[in-house]
Amino acid sequence: MKIVLQRTVFTEESTIGQLMVNNRFECHTLEDRDRFLEDGSDKVYAKTAIPRGVYRVTRTLSNRFKRVLPILRDVPNFTGVRIHTGNKAEDTEGCILVGTYKPETEDWISNSRDSFKKLDKKIEDAINDGEAITLEVI
Repeated sequence: MKIVLQRTVFTEESTIGQLMVNNRFECHTLEDRDRFLEDGSDKVYAKTAIPRGVYRVTRTLSNRFKRVLPILRDVPNFTGVRIHTGNKAEDTEGCILVGTYKPETEDWISNSRDSFKKLDKKIEDAINDGEAITLEVI
C-alpha cells in the first residue's frame, strides 16, 4: 500500500494536507507547523511537522492511547509518530491527524474519528494481507 501526504495549507499553527491511498483521495490531514526540517531548519518540540520523506508504516500498541494505532518508522529526530484522531495542532506532537478540512475553518479538521476508522481498517487489512505500507510526505 502506498500512502502519499501532500501538504497544501501552511499557517503559523498547523499544516493541512491531502492523504492519498494507492492514488485515491482518502481524507485530509492536520499536522503541526511545517518548519521545513529537511532544509536544515530547527525542530520545536511538540510543535513541528515531521520532515518530508518516505516512511514505513506498521501498527503497534500506543502507550499513550492504550490501543493499536499506525506508527511511522525511522522518522529522523522523532519517536512515536502515529496516525490518529484529533482536530487541531494542540492534539498532535508531531503526529498526523486525519479528518475533513474546510478552508473557512483554518487550523482545524473535523470528522476525525470516521476518517481514522476507514483509514486504519485499510492499513490493518493491508498488513494482514502481507503488504508493505509506505507513507510519503511531499
